[in-house]
Amino acid sequence: MHSNKKKLLPEQHSALLSTLKARFEKNMNRHKNLEWAKIQAKLEVNQKKLWSLNEMESTGGEPDVVSYDKNTDEYIFYDCSAESPKGRRSICYDREGQDSRKEHQPENNALDMADAIGIALLTEEQYRELQKLGSFDLKTSSWVQTPSGIRKLGGALFCDRRYDNVFVYHNGASSYYSARGFRGLLRV
Repeated sequence: MHSNKKKLLPEQHSALLSTLKARFEKNMNRHKNLEWAKIQAKLEVNQKKLWSLNEMESTGGEPDVVSYDKNTDEYIFYDCSAESPKGRRSICYDREGQDSRKEHQPENNALDMADAIGIALLTEEQYRELQKLGSFDLKTSSWVQTPSGIRKLGGALFCDRRYDNVFVYHNGASSYYSARGFRGLLRV
């Protein structure tokens, strides 16, 4: 059954919580006024979200808590790796872009990978919020959610940080580069 796969073994569970706690404590500037015990309590009762965080971690995302949504009572995790997650690079934006390639088709695409992991791509606004917490994507770039009007015309958006500024660019959704991946978010 599909849902049984989305559960961690006990040793994976404790290793992940230990990694997340250490990252949380090392990067307190990302989540001022938040307490790890409350976050861990939410994680402990949500195996599917823990599985998604483990997938974020195993693909190089280094997920960390960046905020708390009082309205929904959810903690928000972003991929906080210095560069776009290594295990999610060299991919087109979406399935349509991937399928449109006649040759040198990549193995995957950002939207399908995010869906399989159970996360969402960052929006441009969320990407800019992440950049206020540190300097990310100094050598890489990350696909971001693309407005439907741009996507209907064949394009997709990506962001990076250069010259101490965040830039938004466009490419065909079928393009892919070894230094471009995507960053995701998870609400717990």
